[in-house]
Amino acid sequence: MPTAGQRCVVIGIGNPDRGDDGVGRRVAQSLRGRLRPEVEILEHGGEAASLLACLEGVAAAYLIDACLSDAPAGTVQRFDVTQMPLPLDRFGFSSHAIGLAQGVELARVLDRLPARCVVYAVEAASVATGAGLSPPVAGAVEAVCEALQAEIQDRGAADD
Repeated sequence: MPTAGQRCVVIGIGNPDRGDDGVGRRVAQSLRGRLRPEVEILEHGGEAASLLACLEGVAAAYLIDACLSDAPAGTVQRFDVTQMPLPLDRFGFSSHAIGLAQGVELARVLDRLPARCVVYAVEAASVATGAGLSPPVAGAVEAVCEALQAEIQDRGAADD
């Protein structure tokens, strides 16, 4: 957790009207009231320019989004994007103008990537319009919440 005066945000990304693409926002909703009050919890549609604005002045950011790879639906992956870029092939399906991977890299190029920036990605089964979360992805929501709570609490203890 950043020291006093430094911002920490959790950003749930996605479109809740596109099936599993809404998982990031569902995690954000589930985290409300479960984190320290100084941690901001945001829901975001994924548009790159406004995502960059959300990262402005932030010391630590935790982003949650759906991804597509060969992993089973509901698989949770964690990426420390301060250490390496997001794999473009897993985040290229985005219903946003550009995907999360491109948005993170844009933040890096513009020197606006927070000192701590972590992405939690949940493997999607379907991003069909009008669908809700698939059972495996809905089942992963609590696992992501618990992982974020532990990570943010551990960072806070280390910084206290």
